[in-house]
Parts: sequence; structure tokens; C-alpha cells
Amino acid sequence: MPKFAIKNLVWTRPPQDYKIAENRISITTEPHTDLWQKTYYHFVNDTAPVLQMETEEEYFSFTVRTDFADSHTRFDQCGIVVYQNSENWLKCSIEYENEDFQHLGSVVTNQGYSDWATTEIGAKVKSMWFRLSRRGSDFCFENSEDGVYFKQMRICHFYQGAGKITFGLYACSPEYSSFTATFTDMELSECRWKAHDGQQPD
Repeated sequence: MPKFAIKNLVWTRPPQDYKIAENRISITTEPHTDLWQKTYYHFVNDTAPVLQMETEEEYFSFTVRTDFADSHTRFDQCGIVVYQNSENWLKCSIEYENEDFQHLGSVVTNQGYSDWATTEIGAKVKSMWFRLSRRGSDFCFENSEDGVYFKQMRICHFYQGAGKITFGLYACSPEYSSFTATFTDMELSECRWKAHDGQQPD
């Protein structure tokens, strides 16, 4: 299992302001940056910076702690991303809404159409752990407030999830806003999403 190494990370649309140090990355977002494809809103936004590495490892987990204490405007967001191209990607994040609540959620974009699955959490939460796990072309998103106990957010199939994928971090501000997202405690590990032990495949 390869380790998460800063030297392996590559930008897609690098932001103007960022800092990369050993096990600490900060991204300062730029206004009107986002990832979304068509569904409901009917627009295509493919402007968010993503910082990723490649792997062909079929079974692994990637864990990171995000800090977004600086977020303050609707839709400010940061988290984990699997970005293959503009029409095929996954993301898992916290998204600021207002002074009362935020959206903890995930988006799966297959063949140019996005969905959005969310739950509301309090606006006082300013840090969150995320874990992405891969088993072939199937993926699991989890979150944790303490980095120990993780709760499942979503299981999904990714149409372009076979073979080589690129995964990592992103942050963006879809409206006229800017904030600094900080990522720490990044770790690649053996897959912590265990194989299913119930009904056998057809």
C-alpha cells in the first residue's frame, strides 16, 4: 500500500493562494468556483481546484481531517474528491449554508449528471474527518467528528471507477466568497470498508 505523499499530488486548476507542507495543506478559495453537473440547476460548473494523486490500488481507504472555521458564505465547501474528468467525479464535504446550519453531504456525478445527498448539522461545527474507501468500482464515504468513530454517509458505484483513478482534496466558493480550508492528518491505509458478509452475489 503506497503512502500518502505530498510529492505525488498534482493540481487540476490550482488556486492562486495555497500552502503545502508535510501533512498540512491549505487552500484559499476564489469566488465562483464549484463542481456541479446539470441536475436541477441546469448549469455546468467545473471550476473548483482539486489536488490529487493517482492509484490503481483497488482496495484502500483515504482519511483526512478538514478545518473550515473560516467558511462564512452560502455554499463555501471543502472535502474529499475523486475527479476523473468534468463529467465523472465524486465529492464528500461540509457546505456552509447560514449561521444556523451546514450541509454534510456527498455528490456522485456519473456521465454528466450530479446528485446531492445531505443532512443538516449545526453551524458551530468547524472541523470534520472524512474517509473515502474503494473496493473496485464501488466507493464508500464516511465522516467522523473525532477521527475515531466513523459514520457511513454513502455507498455508490462509479461508472469510471475501474482501473486508475485520481483522488484527493478540494475546496471552493460557488458564490462571491473566499475562505481558507485546511487539511491535516492525511493517511492512506488498507481498506477499512470491510467485504460484505451477508447475501452472496448473484
